[in-house]
Order: sequence, then structure tokens, then C-alpha cells
Amino acid sequence: MKFLKVLAKRVPILREVIRIYSRRKRALGPYKEKLKLAKQWSFKQTEFSNYYYDITERNKKDLAFIISHITHTPLVEVNELFEEIGSNQELERILINFRDSQPELRDSSMKIARRVGWYTFIRVTKPRWVVETGVHHGVGALVICAALSKNCEEGFEGSYLGTDINPFAGHLLRDPFKRFGNVIIGDSLETLRKIDFEIDIFINDSDHSKSYEASEYSSIRTKLSPKAIILGDNCEETDELRIFSQENGRDFIYFKEEPHKHFYDGAGMGISYKPNELLKYISKLRS
Repeated sequence: MKFLKVLAKRVPILREVIRIYSRRKRALGPYKEKLKLAKQWSFKQTEFSNYYYDITERNKKDLAFIISHITHTPLVEVNELFEEIGSNQELERILINFRDSQPELRDSSMKIARRVGWYTFIRVTKPRWVVETGVHHGVGALVICAALSKNCEEGFEGSYLGTDINPFAGHLLRDPFKRFGNVIIGDSLETLRKIDFEIDIFINDSDHSKSYEASEYSSIRTKLSPKAIILGDNCEETDELRIFSQENGRDFIYFKEEPHKHFYDGAGMGISYKPNELLKYISKLRS
């Protein structure tokens, strides 16, 4: 390399080649590990989309602070709830058994990633109704109902309603958590329009087009309880939840995933809520 540098002083074109190579090396450096993981993933038997992965410990700490701030819950309690879902053996058993029954998922990790946040919001706020659009295999449904199960043990009844256009959606919602929820097959907008109860937590994870996402928020606007939290699962792609929040007097906070040892760049979770109403409710809940 020293010889090339000396030679480059005398050969302008070689100097330019070295300059371009050095710049490319610097630019691609941060992506080296991601490219390596992508190559490894291509040979594995895993899901082709809706990836399963864990998030980094640093990322979990960031999420814990966000939840603590929004819900006025001591950080130590939030971290305890993170540990609670992480040690739920029934939930892990269902996920692993499902993976082992699907040859195409042989190498999948079946980790819940940002859904640890869904679980914690539910455990802290004790909702009566949680609605999720876009169920897929049902990992989110399983996590949600696991949280509702724990709430029930503490005397707080709650139910889950999921909706998906895929007739096979929600396969993972099994006993002992199945009694807390139900999955309706059909267009989510039609299902949302028929809801006749107040929604305490709404999770958008269905059709990821901007117009459809906006239509879902419009459909549930008058059905949200004053303390309702909306978790948007498409906020790395669209601004629809931020726009909805701005137009309806709601605060908006964005959380970006940092996947652990996975090539995927991570999903973005938007959190929309009315701080005064949520604080009033949580204060009453704890009194």
C-alpha cells in the first residue's frame, strides 16, 4: 500500500482510483455486518417477510424510557414487565412448537422484537379492549393476549379483537391465551366500522399503503376512549399517524427498532396518545 501511495503521487489516475476506493470503503463500512447477515439469511429456512428477530439491549432500554415517560411509570417497573414477557414459558412454548411444525421456518428465531412494547403498554394501562388490524401468524395477538391474561390475574378484565383478510391468520392464538381474543377474517375497514365499543389500544399493522392506513385511523377516530393509545406499525414508511395525531390533538412519539443480528433495518413504531387524559386515567388506576 505504501508503494501504491508513492506511485500515486506520480500517476494522477492511480491517485484518483485510490481516492474513490477509500471513500467507498468508508461509506460501506457501517453496512459490512448487515451484508454479511443478509448473505447468511439467504441460505436459511426462515420467513420471507414479517421477519422474526430480537432487538438490541440498547434499543430495549430506549423503548423502556419511552414507555416510562408516556405512562408515568417508574422505569424499574417497565423493565420488570420486559422481563416478565421475556420469561413467559407458555408463550415461548407456543412459538417454538409452531416453528418446529413449519419446515420453512426451521431457522427462525420467533422473537417478538418491538412487541415487548405492546405487551408493556397493555400491562401498565389495563385496557378493556385492544384492537389489532393485520394479524398474520398471530405473534402480536399472542403477545397481546398474554398481557391481558396477566391483567386478568390482577382483577382487570380485557379482550382482544384482531382482523385480517387472510383466512389462515391468527394460527398462533392458542390456549391458554385464546379465551382473551378473537380474530375476524375480512377487510379491516369493514370490521372497524362495525365496532360498537370504546377502543383503549389500537394497533395498525395491516395494508401498509398510506391511504389505507389513514382510512383505518379515520374509521376508529370516534371509537377511541379518551385514554386510548394508538400504536402504528408502519411509521418508518408513512406519516399518517403523525398527521392524524396533529389533527386530533394527540401527542406523537416515534420509536425505531434496532434488530439484533439481523439484516433487516427494523420497523418503526409510532405512539399516539393524549397525555393529560392518559395521566388522569393512570393516576386514578393507581389510587
